Amino acid sequence: MLATSLPAAAQSSVAEGQKLAFDRSKGNCLTCHDIKGGNLPGSIGPALTDIKRKYPDRNELVAILVDATKRNPLTVMPPFGRNRILNDKEINAIVDFLQTL
Repeated sequence: MLATSLPAAAQSSVAEGQKLAFDRSKGNCLTCHDIKGGNLPGSIGPALTDIKRKYPDRNELVAILVDATKRNPLTVMPPFGRNRILNDKEINAIVDFLQTL
């Protein structure tokens, strides 16, 4: 899944982001989203595909993970950063992973 042309640090961040996204006790993205390679995905949120095209500015995606309520006050997505569910490093790793989808 990881491209061999990525530098080792980037590959490590992508792998850590995938681990966090699939971790039911941390990122927990699979509860609501269908993600390639994930088991038992949810269907509340959109399928996470073609992310780099949908969000060419990674800062927009970071902002969604930090606090999706700023973008959509009615969202059921937790404000992972605001509520300290994930720290900045973890959010950035998840964004690195999502951008490979």
